[in-house]
Formats: sequence, C-alpha cells, structure tokens
Amino acid sequence: MTMRTRRAALAAILLLAIAATILWAMGRPPICTCGSIALWGKVGPTQSQMLADWYSPSHFIHGLIFYWLAWLIAKGQPVERRFLAAMLVEALWEIAENSPIIIDRYREATMALGYSGDSILNSLSDISMMMIGFVAARRLPVWASVALAIGFELLTLAVIRDNLTLNVWMLLAPNDAIRAWQAAA
Repeated sequence: MTMRTRRAALAAILLLAIAATILWAMGRPPICTCGSIALWGKVGPTQSQMLADWYSPSHFIHGLIFYWLAWLIAKGQPVERRFLAAMLVEALWEIAENSPIIIDRYREATMALGYSGDSILNSLSDISMMMIGFVAARRLPVWASVALAIGFELLTLAVIRDNLTLNVWMLLAPNDAIRAWQAAA
C-alpha cells in the first residue's frame, strides 16, 4: 500500500466519522428506533433503518456513476483524490437526504409515505455501497458497469417498483401516474 493510498484510507475513515457525527447532531438515530439491527431492512417503516435495504443498489450505482464522472472531469487527478471527492458527494447527499426538507419532499412526492429518514448505520452503509460501486467501476470494463447498473435498476423496479431513476424523477418532477403505479404494489 502506497503512502497516498494510506492517506486516502485515513481520509475516508475520517469522512465517515464526520458524516456520522453530523447525522448524530441532526438527531438521526444510530440504529433502528425499533431497537434491533438486521442485515436487510424489509420494505416498510424500518427499511432505511437497517444495514442494507432495497435502496442499497442505488448507492452502488452512485459509485459507478461517480467513478465515470470523476474520470471524465478529473482524469489527470490520482484515483484516490477522485475516490475521496465521490465519498464527499455521497456523504453530503446522505446528510441532505436526512434533513427535514428532503424527508418531507420524499413523503409528499414519492411512494415513501412513512419515510422518516435513515439511521446512521444505514447512511454509513449507503456511503459504503457507493465506495464499493466506485471500486467496481475502476476494475470492470465499461460494459460491465453499465450492465450492473441496468440489472440493479430492473431488479429493484421489479421487486419494489422503485429504483434510482424513478426516485430521482419523483423527487424532482412528481408524476401522479407513476405514484399510482408504485402504490399498486
């Protein structure tokens, strides 16, 4: 492991700790308010409270997207720097996503009627899923990254009638027909 890689690893750990601290200061619960910890959060009120859930693939896809965007925008920069930039963006999204304004927006504009935000455990897992996606994109050919993204989108669409594409769409431009289709699950 090079010195740059060690520094990046320490910076990544620090970034996770800072994100957790900010989420704690925002009043986010460390684990599910139900008092239990599970590997997988089932669809329902505890979904975004457990270690992983049906939205974890979306965060993996963030990593794929961030890798390729960072490669396009900053290909002259060391991959460690691009990785940390992607982590920062994901951590900032997790903080924003758990703010009252975004939680309320999810409730009013998407199928997430009972959404109360993520536990800190789930947020850190979401950031970690992005990290895994970033590393996967670095190692895989482009076609494999695209295939994984499409596969995850189709899987979550089939299982929970939601995915990254619909989530962004409904957050930015809610559509009653999509909302009705999602609710029919």
